[in-house]
Amino acid sequence: MATDIKDTACAVDAAAVLRLLPTRPRLLALGEPTHGEDTLLELRNELFRELVEQEGYRTVAIESDCVTGLVVDDYVTSGTGTLDEVMERGFSHGWGAFAANRELVRWMRAHNDGRPASERVRFAGFDGPLEITGAASPRHALTALHGYLSTRIDASLLPCTGETLDRLLGADGRWTDPAAMRDPARSVGQSAEADRLRLLADDLVALLDAQTPHLLATASRDGWDRARLHGRTATGLLRYHHWMADTSPARMTRLVSVRDQMMAHNLLALAARGPALVHAHNSHLQREKSTMRMGGRPVEWWSAGALVSAQLGDEYAFVATALGTIRHQGVDTPPPDTVEGLLYALPEDRCVIDAPRLATALGGTLPAPRVSPWFGYSPLDPAHLADPDGIVFVKDVPPSPAAGRS
Repeated sequence: MATDIKDTACAVDAAAVLRLLPTRPRLLALGEPTHGEDTLLELRNELFRELVEQEGYRTVAIESDCVTGLVVDDYVTSGTGTLDEVMERGFSHGWGAFAANRELVRWMRAHNDGRPASERVRFAGFDGPLEITGAASPRHALTALHGYLSTRIDASLLPCTGETLDRLLGADGRWTDPAAMRDPARSVGQSAEADRLRLLADDLVALLDAQTPHLLATASRDGWDRARLHGRTATGLLRYHHWMADTSPARMTRLVSVRDQMMAHNLLALAARGPALVHAHNSHLQREKSTMRMGGRPVEWWSAGALVSAQLGDEYAFVATALGTIRHQGVDTPPPDTVEGLLYALPEDRCVIDAPRLATALGGTLPAPRVSPWFGYSPLDPAHLADPDGIVFVKDVPPSPAAGRS
């Protein structure tokens, strides 16, 4: 059995990852089982650099705010702003504080310098402007979409004026009140103003679609892509706020589902643009249902990866990451009867595992599930070993110098 498992492993590099796949996918997603570890971000950087330079991938997308990510994209493609400004303003969830993310942005800018637009690598955030603790006001996305349309088409076609949007939106603090996550009554998401804004947002997105030939003939495709991003974000945020005001037992399921739907829509838009690399938590990228407990209740939902895979088929590939130890978080040597324990016994500090072959090598013997003493680490589910196309295994993760996200 040990020999069979060893035969499924090889050194970590881009070629080894691609050998796991029947064809080069349009979206190649690398997951991580925990956030905030520079070791994993550095490994991502190494793999993504090779895939850009050797395999022609032209977008790097990470689990960060899709709107603020435009600041990073402007910097890496055209040098707009400074690296310090970009790291402060272009990331959500504290990602700008990580040295490995800074190095990724620095490398992308250096790679693009002097290259024609067709050869530049683009940056994208694909998360919504939200987190489980709250969500942004839809103001920025809505007004950006309205502003784009108002300068390019006849004003009589617009469903409302900018002043109407401003009046209906009111103060941003109404939307961002952190108490609304714990108390639905504090949310404005089902107010009369919010309901009206949802209709207007839908009309603005429909108008953008209806005017596509004119818009592409008279302005840049990049500007149109950004307007579509603002439209997806506005409608997604308004839907998220609507369910924040919900009082039913399904409230949290709906909220996490909306977030992953927003992620999926952003990923599908990136896939339409060309081959893209994706990095996020395993739970957002897997094909199986994601699960967690919130407020004492079990919550299940289809992840962004599951939604994208359903549409793209073999054009979507998912490589999970699993870890042996994170001793600074109390995660010590894994039990030998777990998946991580079996992989920990291999001699390599890092390796790529053919997940379907690993499942076959194990035969009918299902490993025990690993239980992490730290909530921030999600072990592999032995019942779904064949879900990822491959597994990157890292034996030991040392402490990171930067503070991580919660």
